[in-house]
Amino acid sequence: SILPESRPVDVYRLPTSLEVPNTLPARSEGIGSVRVLLPATNNTLASRRIVVIPDDHLTSNYAGAAWEDSAPAMMRERLADALRADGRFDTVSSDEHSLRAEFEVDSNLRALQSEYRNGTPEAVVRLDAHLVHSGSRRVLASRSFEARRPANGTGLPAVVTAMGEASDEVTQALAAWAAETAETVELPRPRRNRP
Repeated sequence: SILPESRPVDVYRLPTSLEVPNTLPARSEGIGSVRVLLPATNNTLASRRIVVIPDDHLTSNYAGAAWEDSAPAMMRERLADALRADGRFDTVSSDEHSLRAEFEVDSNLRALQSEYRNGTPEAVVRLDAHLVHSGSRRVLASRSFEARRPANGTGLPAVVTAMGEASDEVTQALAAWAAETAETVELPRPRRNRP
C-alpha cells in the first residue's frame, strides 16, 4: 500500500467515583424532571482529543491518545449521572431523547484539559451553567464551576485520573446547586389569555 501505516491510538474513558444506581424508578415526590443539554464549547474541546496546555501560550493534544467520545458528550453524561446520584429530581434525561422536563441544564464547557504548572500537570475542568425553566425558557440561575486537581505523575494515565476527579467535583457541585435552586426558585406562572 502507498498509504502510510496509521499509528494505534489509546482510547481513554473519563474515570469516575460517582455511584449511580443501575435502575432509577420514576418518582413523583421530587422537584420535577431535568434534561441535560449538550454543553457548548470551543473548537479545541469539541473533539475527542485530550487537550494539554504545556505553557500559557500553547494549546496541544496528547499524541496517540483520544477520549472515547467528545468532551461535551462525556460531560453531559457525567452531569446526568451526578444529577441521578443526587436523587432529588424525579427523572433525569439528556437532549438525546425528546422527553418533557420542567428544568434544563444548559452549559458551556470552558476547560477539560491538563495545564502544566512548574513542570507538573494539573487537571482543569471549568463549566458555566444555567438552570432554565423549560416552559418559559427563562434562566432561573447561573453559576460557574471549576476544579483543579494535580496529577500524581506526568504520564497520561495519571493525568486522565486527575481529569476524572476534577470532573466529578464539578458535576457533583453543579448537581447539588441545580437541585437546591429548583427546590427554592419561584417558577414563572403561565400567562392567561384574557377574554
